[in-house]
Amino acid sequence: MSSILLIDDDVNLSNLLAEYLRDQGYVVHTAKDGQKGLHTFFEQKPDLIVLDVTMPIKDGWETLKRIREMSQTPVIMLTARSDESDVLRGFSLGADDYIHKPFSFAQLGARAHAVLSRSVGNVSTAEQLEAGELKVDLATRRVTRSGELVQLTPTEFKLLVTLMRHPSEVISAEDLVREVWGPQYANEIGFVRRYIWHLRQKVEVDSENPKFIHNERGFGYRFEFMG
Repeated sequence: MSSILLIDDDVNLSNLLAEYLRDQGYVVHTAKDGQKGLHTFFEQKPDLIVLDVTMPIKDGWETLKRIREMSQTPVIMLTARSDESDVLRGFSLGADDYIHKPFSFAQLGARAHAVLSRSVGNVSTAEQLEAGELKVDLATRRVTRSGELVQLTPTEFKLLVTLMRHPSEVISAEDLVREVWGPQYANEIGFVRRYIWHLRQKVEVDSENPKFIHNERGFGYRFEFMG
């Protein structure tokens, strides 16, 4: 049974959402600000965090940054703002998904299920992927470049694995969305562009001159080692 930590200063919303998620079979913990959320995170070690951006004491950005300093636990950000800059900031700090308020509980429930599925993974562990100095161990979900550990979020990891399993093949943004995020994200192909950018920052020595992940403008993305 998966556990979810809700961190939001809107206590009424958190209580109602917690009740809904418990009815869906999750163990749910709540915290009303980032500081209390971090304490609960350390104590309970949830499988997923749903994190509001605007909170007192410690806002969502600071809380996410602290979480990412020590864990790759998947995080869904909640925000009342729809600015592209906010979305990009969340992804740059390691968020796995982004939901704008107001939202339906069913929508968040579906997103939570999708993010947890990516975190648990449905990839075979009987293989390792390798391209030049980049290595992926599927059994341990470890990614290294030249022997150095590369910290990836669950979504970044699945995106990299999907690309590496189709070497030299151009994969469209639509196909990547279906494979990595799931069919419920079909209208959000902007996720791909953002995540490709952040993935390159982590796996490429020079993200402006990539050796691994290449953009085929107008068609999609291709993984091919060009040493």
